[in-house]
Amino acid sequence: MGKLAVYKYLSLMFLVLQCVVTVFTIMALFGGDVSPVGHSARAMLVYILPVLIALNIVLLLIWLIRRKWFYAIIPIVTIACCIPYIGTIVQFGSIDKNAEAEKGLKIATYNVAMFGRETSGFLAQDILAQIRRHKVDVLCLQEYNENSGDKKNSDSYKEYFPYMAVGRGDMVVFSRYPIKDSKTLLFDDSNQSAMWADIDVKGQDIRIFNVHLETTGINRTMYKAGKLQAANPYEDYSITNSRVLNAIFGNYTLGMMFRAGQAITIANEKRSTEKPCILCGDFNDVPYSFVYNTMLGNMVDGFKECGSGWMYTYRGKKAVRIDYIFHDTFFKGLSYYKEDLTTSDHLPVFMKVTY
Repeated sequence: MGKLAVYKYLSLMFLVLQCVVTVFTIMALFGGDVSPVGHSARAMLVYILPVLIALNIVLLLIWLIRRKWFYAIIPIVTIACCIPYIGTIVQFGSIDKNAEAEKGLKIATYNVAMFGRETSGFLAQDILAQIRRHKVDVLCLQEYNENSGDKKNSDSYKEYFPYMAVGRGDMVVFSRYPIKDSKTLLFDDSNQSAMWADIDVKGQDIRIFNVHLETTGINRTMYKAGKLQAANPYEDYSITNSRVLNAIFGNYTLGMMFRAGQAITIANEKRSTEKPCILCGDFNDVPYSFVYNTMLGNMVDGFKECGSGWMYTYRGKKAVRIDYIFHDTFFKGLSYYKEDLTTSDHLPVFMKVTY
């Protein structure tokens, strides 16, 4: 009788846990539908969606092992609801090897991290060599640095990219096709910005958006926390850790709010034109977030359309997808992939489209 009571108690505990995980998972799936301003806790759930999905899988295995077939339906349905989200980070199809041979427009976006601030110009040249190898037609760079010592990086890029549009300092669009017009989009109270360039591709005007949204500030916060701990070596670690966690949460919440406003600005700018658009850059945010949904609108996520494998674009400990290429339905995606370069803390993303 004792064993039966324990068995029933465990089943009840797992069922309660399953209900909690399911509720939070569904809330997270819709967390990106509301602005982080005033709904920061709900919006934050999007960032733990991978953990929630993993918990659902573990609970599903538990129900199957214990032969609780009825209860197993709950995580199965929950995981099924997550399939659209899973598709933004993993695609199980194979890459079309013939796509690169087809006629189209090749786009690349890359946060080059100021070329490591090195002065020889070697890193900028190495990146250009990789871009040429991929036969890129339009290149959008974030955290671009024009000068490498006494050299101008744009001079070396002109041989392959005759046309160039400069945004605010660290934003640039290089093109093999004529650039007819461009505009810089500034954000309030932020060093980040965006821009667009109208490119004449064999008689067809295409508007290319290059975007760099507010950073999370976590690395900066951790650096300050390290200095704080070094300055107060005898302080109780629990107090220091509490301060660090509060600072991280505060910075991340503030970053979400800034990015939300910036995304709305770009979405409104995009709606103001009838030209077919391609929107790319460093969003500093994850799929299914408010920023992702706002920027995507009625556009197509290139990775979901023609990508393959696990898509992440940040090389740090947080292997997450924060760099994107979206396009209007005017275009059709042929290929979408990243390149594992070590020249920045981000990875370059490439996409080929036709129309």
